[in-house]
Amino acid sequence: MAKRDYYEILGVSKSSSAEEIKKAYRKIAIKYHPDKNPDDPSAEEKFKEAAEAYEVLSSPEKRQRYDQFGHQGVGGGFGGGGGMNMDDIFSQFGDIFGGGSPFESFFGGGGGRGGRAQRRGSNLRIKLKLTLQEIAQGAEKKIKVKRYVACDDCGGNGSKNGASLQNCPVCQGTGQTRKVVNTMLGQMVSTSTCHACHGEGTTISQKCPTCEGEGRVLKEEVISIKVPAGVAEGMQLSMSGKGNAPNRGGIPGDLLILIEEVEDELLKRDGQNIIYELYISFIDAVLGTSLEVPTIEGKVKIKIDPGTQSGKILRLKEKGLREVNGYSKGDQLIYVNVWTPQTLSKEEKNLLNTLKDSENFKPNPGKHDKGFFEKMKEFF
Repeated sequence: MAKRDYYEILGVSKSSSAEEIKKAYRKIAIKYHPDKNPDDPSAEEKFKEAAEAYEVLSSPEKRQRYDQFGHQGVGGGFGGGGGMNMDDIFSQFGDIFGGGSPFESFFGGGGGRGGRAQRRGSNLRIKLKLTLQEIAQGAEKKIKVKRYVACDDCGGNGSKNGASLQNCPVCQGTGQTRKVVNTMLGQMVSTSTCHACHGEGTTISQKCPTCEGEGRVLKEEVISIKVPAGVAEGMQLSMSGKGNAPNRGGIPGDLLILIEEVEDELLKRDGQNIIYELYISFIDAVLGTSLEVPTIEGKVKIKIDPGTQSGKILRLKEKGLREVNGYSKGDQLIYVNVWTPQTLSKEEKNLLNTLKDSENFKPNPGKHDKGFFEKMKEFF
């Protein structure tokens, strides 16, 4: 099933401001929050769908890629917003609702999902160079990445053997402190991050000697990246959870992959089409010939008709690039250039002079001989 448009999900237009998008998401999230709709599984799906849309449209960088490339430009099959779970959502977007718990002010506080939001690690960014052939066919690349991962010896909590943790005595493990203030309108409850445990809810009596209490270690990993056919220069893919792990537990960030195209010596890209400049001799243009030309799939043989004019464009159907995660393919366009010799021997000059006044060698274009601009209109 095709994904719905993110602007449609939030009920906003493409020209909406960041604040308008935020308000729209807040309204939908409150309406479909699972705690408010405990017996309606569809509400949770709509809640996740809205969070996925907001995750993209709230980021200027991701929004720009989405506007340009659609869903493929913001993750596609690489674990983007569609891989979010409820913990991801509460961790990332709880702050737009205020209060200690993302929905505390609306659903009675204290209950529901709890007051301690999970932390999220930082994203990693890498550049991935691909040849035109790899872009055409899709590729699986293995790269080495240094990133912070959860410490195995302590399980990521930073304590010795993973067992030297205790609930914070100040916040009783909630990660937050509450303050009740009496006002004319009644009691108002405010929450803030616990100063003793910095919101973690636990304190460490003995630090893990391996990670020195950080709960994570720097490690080099080999990561396999599957790149779909048809990606373009500047497109960014993402792999969920392959970024840095945060200190002492939480959700790892993402690995962001920026695509770079390696320039091909012979073939040039123009969207989904491939351009090749073919130079032929004057003799071959007059008499016609057969020759091989390169394509992204290997060499193919083409026919040059007798009397071919310089500037003629030949089309090889579906020898171009595939649309990202789509079915349509571009073509290969061959621009024919008739090479004019710049250096001639005396004998060659004499031979050409004997043909100079021949009627067949005098320019006499007919209606079927299109000029350069007419040819460009025809192909584009």
